[in-house]
Amino acid sequence: MKLVVLTGIPGSGSTTVLNKTLENVDYLHLNYGDIMTEIAIEKGLVENRDELRKLPAETQKEIQKAAGIRISEKAQSDNVIVDTHCTISTPSGFLPGLPKWVLEGLNPDMFILIEADPDEIMVRRLSDETRNRDVEKASEIQLHQEMNRAASMAYATLTGATVKIVTNHDNQLDSTIANMVDLLK
Repeated sequence: MKLVVLTGIPGSGSTTVLNKTLENVDYLHLNYGDIMTEIAIEKGLVENRDELRKLPAETQKEIQKAAGIRISEKAQSDNVIVDTHCTISTPSGFLPGLPKWVLEGLNPDMFILIEADPDEIMVRRLSDETRNRDVEKASEIQLHQEMNRAASMAYATLTGATVKIVTNHDNQLDSTIANMVDLLK
């Protein structure tokens, strides 16, 4: 069985690509944050996902690690694709979305980064009325994608996983989905 981590910065279309791909492949879709929330609720630590970030840092780390282990266990019997953040852009810099203690539990086979041109991402973000996203310049969007590339290679070094970049350009969703399906076979 395979365990694949799929990631993309906001506006890259990673959610759309994932949802359309799942119509064509036999993978169990898990969201890392949802699994963390499930564990924290089971332990009586929170009542909802928004309360996770209010927990002490050490508690959050323990939950992150437990989520990685739980996801890895599910991958023993099913092909699993996990969507999560590769890096998180914060006012004080980039945070790793998958620190070492998460990777040790998760032990993925492959990282897939969904990318698009920065200008495409800017337009998508501006036209998406369902989300409240930060406005960033094309150079900031490009930097975030470059940080995801660097982080994913570091993650691959720690786990032995492969890294694949899949482009999701405007008006090419069908070919992007076909690429994803071929990759996940």
